[in-house]
Amino acid sequence: MRHRKKTVKLGRTSSHREAMLQNMLTSLIQHETISTTEKKAKALKSYADRVIHMAKNPDLATKRRLLRILKTRDAYNKLVNEIAPRYGDRKGGYVRIVKLGFRKGDGSPTAIVELVQ
Repeated sequence: MRHRKKTVKLGRTSSHREAMLQNMLTSLIQHETISTTEKKAKALKSYADRVIHMAKNPDLATKRRLLRILKTRDAYNKLVNEIAPRYGDRKGGYVRIVKLGFRKGDGSPTAIVELVQ
């Protein structure tokens, strides 16, 4: 039984899934919007919300944890200096998912993931 198992597996091993989500999160922070499938977007939304919430109060341990999650120092600097202060008084819901339609090649549903303004 899968009761209380929150992880979306996406048909990948745990290391592949973690690396993919970290890369998608880095791209989301750098570009503030990305296009992907709906399943990946839903998995990324909860991950991105947790990381942005962590960045709102950066101490040394949080800084090290964020640098381990994000792939570039530029993404870390943008997250801490630009994105996190933007959501200072907001309690959650930093990421929005907008459904696009179906991809032409394989018919999978696609969505845009963007940061809420």
